[in-house]
Amino acid sequence: MTNNESPRINFAKAASKVFKAQIAFEAASMDGIDPDLAELIKIRASQLNNCAYCLHMHTTDARKAGWSDDKMHMVGVWREARNFFDEKEIAVLELTEAVTLLSHGGVSDEVYANAAKHLDETELGLVLGAICAINTWNRIAVSTAKIAGADERA
Repeated sequence: MTNNESPRINFAKAASKVFKAQIAFEAASMDGIDPDLAELIKIRASQLNNCAYCLHMHTTDARKAGWSDDKMHMVGVWREARNFFDEKEIAVLELTEAVTLLSHGGVSDEVYANAAKHLDETELGLVLGAICAINTWNRIAVSTAKIAGADERA
């Protein structure tokens, strides 16, 4: 597919009730999460899912929110660049990877305990919801061949 081709279907129109429910689910999961943590989750999951559409959208959002290019570029290699992230962000990155890549062994007790150490119960629930929400968006965007930078926020 070239950058000039249109997506396979317009998911928002083809499955409007599902689309609206997904928007509501994401909004509920974001209500109470630090916006920087939310972008961190969205960026890392989108990288892991090879979703250029969502990755472009959320790196643009992070840049608008004041993220440095240095930090943004280090998200994908956070294990080697821990100095760019605090302990809470590292715990969220670990959890995001484990939930996103469930088939690679699930969410270990160690990863879960580390997240629970840095997040209270409500925030942990919201973070889990946020991870699930972006994974769903990634799957919708990849499946419908959304084009990065073409119609984000439309």
